[in-house]
Amino acid sequence: MNIDQQLLRSFGGDTRSYKAKDTIFKEGDHVQYYFQIVKGKIKLNTYDEEGREFIHNILGINQSFGDSLLFLEKRYPVNAVCLELSELIRVPKNNFLDMIRKHPDLSLSMNACLSQRIYFKVLMMKSMSSQNPESRLKGLLDYLKSYHDGDCIQCFPVELTRQQMANLVGLRVETVIRALKKMEKKGEIRIKNRKILY
Repeated sequence: MNIDQQLLRSFGGDTRSYKAKDTIFKEGDHVQYYFQIVKGKIKLNTYDEEGREFIHNILGINQSFGDSLLFLEKRYPVNAVCLELSELIRVPKNNFLDMIRKHPDLSLSMNACLSQRIYFKVLMMKSMSSQNPESRLKGLLDYLKSYHDGDCIQCFPVELTRQQMANLVGLRVETVIRALKKMEKKGEIRIKNRKILY
């Protein structure tokens, strides 16, 4: 969701800068803010009992996170970590809810955004249940491309490393590399200067 920055600031939003690897919030922290990315990239992740990372999402400019939790009395189920130098606007929870009450049109936009996230999470879960690495990767690529305007073929640049892709789909990086090579041979993706185009 992308809300006008001036509106966010008028409801107490402040701008915060973070360095790469800075943690914005940790799993188990109280939900306190709506966050919107002005610049940079944020990953939402968790770790299993053996310390292996699982990335739930990677978000960029004009995307928001933590917003769905503002309507619940729950704690964060994930960590939010900066992948690069980032700037965020954060609005305190009560101010954000007040803004939604005073600008009900934002509720429709929020519902559309949350519905899209749920829809593609279900598609991702479906592809994640597959034992086929190519199916898992195709599900991820479809999900990422859903945030991209346009329907061109093999023109969407995938801004993830092979390791990040592996962490997103629960595979080893070597498996991802092999699967991407097979997908390239089948013409499902193009790889140009190590960049994946889908």
